[in-house]
Amino acid sequence: MIDVITIEVRRPDAAELHAAGRLTVAAYVADGHLEPGDDYGDWLADTAARADDVVVATAGDEVLGAVTWCPPGSPHREVAQADDEGEFRALAVDPEHRGRGAARALVEACLQRGRELGLTSVWLCSLAEMTKAHRLYESLGFQRAPERDWVPHDAPDLVLLAFCRTL
Repeated sequence: MIDVITIEVRRPDAAELHAAGRLTVAAYVADGHLEPGDDYGDWLADTAARADDVVVATAGDEVLGAVTWCPPGSPHREVAQADDEGEFRALAVDPEHRGRGAARALVEACLQRGRELGLTSVWLCSLAEMTKAHRLYESLGFQRAPERDWVPHDAPDLVLLAFCRTL
């Protein structure tokens, strides 16, 4: 029997915002993409600092996943450059709830927000080893954009791969 759930994607309330930060850090640590005590983990956990940009996927009263939506003008953008480009980052789903559609619903919500704003594209960056995520992005029409791959100044051994979806 398939466990069917209804996923709602929306802005979080205060308790869900805190849960989204904890969940995101836990997912990155569980997948080996974040070491405990890493400064990036502090940014991921501090959802209150980007409360206007955080979106959650919920089922009932449980937060399944979260993403940070970065429209034009957002200080959290990394790879989007023009005023007609959006971006999302820090997509994470609780490992216990993966494979149930939460990540897809969060990405689709970002694409919809981009359309509502009249943007021409949505961008993201990802680690090379996040191949499962890459398959999701590609299934939603994202394409690799190596001309925007980049290396964070504080992590010179880390290459972030850029992906773009034209709207």
